[in-house]
Amino acid sequence: MKKAYKIEIKPTEEQITKIHQTIGVSRFTYNFYIAHNKEVYEKEKKFISGMDFSKWLNNEYIPNNENKLWIKEVSSKATKQAIMNGEKAFKRFFKGETGFPKFKKKKDQDVKAYFPKNNKTDWTIERHRVKVPTLGWIKLKEFGYIPVNSVVKSGTVSQKSNRYFVSILVEEDIKVDKKTYSEGIGVDLGLKNFVICNNGLTKKNINKTKRVKKEEKKLKREQRKLSRKYESLKLRNKNEKGEATRQNIQKQIVKVQKLHQRLTNIRTDYINKTVNELVKQKPSFITIEDLNVKGMMKNKHLAKAVAQQKFYEFRIKLISKAKQNGIEIRIADRFYPSSKMCSSCGAYKKDLKLADRVYKCSCGLSMNRDLNASINLANAKKYKIA
Repeated sequence: MKKAYKIEIKPTEEQITKIHQTIGVSRFTYNFYIAHNKEVYEKEKKFISGMDFSKWLNNEYIPNNENKLWIKEVSSKATKQAIMNGEKAFKRFFKGETGFPKFKKKKDQDVKAYFPKNNKTDWTIERHRVKVPTLGWIKLKEFGYIPVNSVVKSGTVSQKSNRYFVSILVEEDIKVDKKTYSEGIGVDLGLKNFVICNNGLTKKNINKTKRVKKEEKKLKREQRKLSRKYESLKLRNKNEKGEATRQNIQKQIVKVQKLHQRLTNIRTDYINKTVNELVKQKPSFITIEDLNVKGMMKNKHLAKAVAQQKFYEFRIKLISKAKQNGIEIRIADRFYPSSKMCSSCGAYKKDLKLADRVYKCSCGLSMNRDLNASINLANAKKYKIA
């Protein structure tokens, strides 16, 4: 079974320069592929594949433009991988899974540098360091996290604020224990509480805690400072003071990025712990609902709260962790009336409103609506296996 690892690294100044260079070229190539495809399609109604664009870029565009020779200074496989990532984005768009591919921005830091395995010694893992192609040995921040002598299939290096991470995919023999200790669990996801299970397990909304609210307050303050610095720069001329202002802006951008990353880490850690707590119970199955997150995001009053809950990330991690532990994941149909159906008599309450937090039925049932929904999910007869 293939397993992914992500760990922070401590590169040297020379290695940082090379990482920035590779990430920069990858970002430019990805954006150039999207822009070029858009331009060609508007003129000729034709789509250019990633392979054809790569040939045109290397054989025609770069040789005829001397100011673009810097693209060749990084690994050709890294630029090709960026192009193929662009092609995947277009294919998802054609299938209707996502919107039109967006350009990647430098400040968003959403580009990973792909470093291909050129020889047998590349991507060698040791307890305290990893050998990255073209970069050489890089120290790891955590020791013994990645199994030594693992067979690495692929790897990337990414940057978040002023920190650097390596992500690798390794082949591992994982023993699956299929023995179950409890009955199936129905999991209802919500905004008031993150997870509500039919067995009584409830995980609160981490975004409503003092810890997260305090960090969000800091983020707003630092974002206002950054906005004021940009406005100040517009009023200045391009002189020495202007250059100093740009340096201050860059420092402020890093501060904002750090807070964004901290909030992301808090939420991701909470999801990981919730998934681990569910899987540790070793149920025979776990049933979740197929939420229409895209539709929920269209509600301007709920969009931010829905985005912060990271429902999709929770689903992906739960499925992955469950497979490693031999637990069946059932996904109930999107239109399954888990909230509007009585878990006792099966009656359907059509006029149930979102404000009704207690489900009351004519049969005498009076229960928290989310708990009622989780019981219905656990008892669902129609579902698909993830």
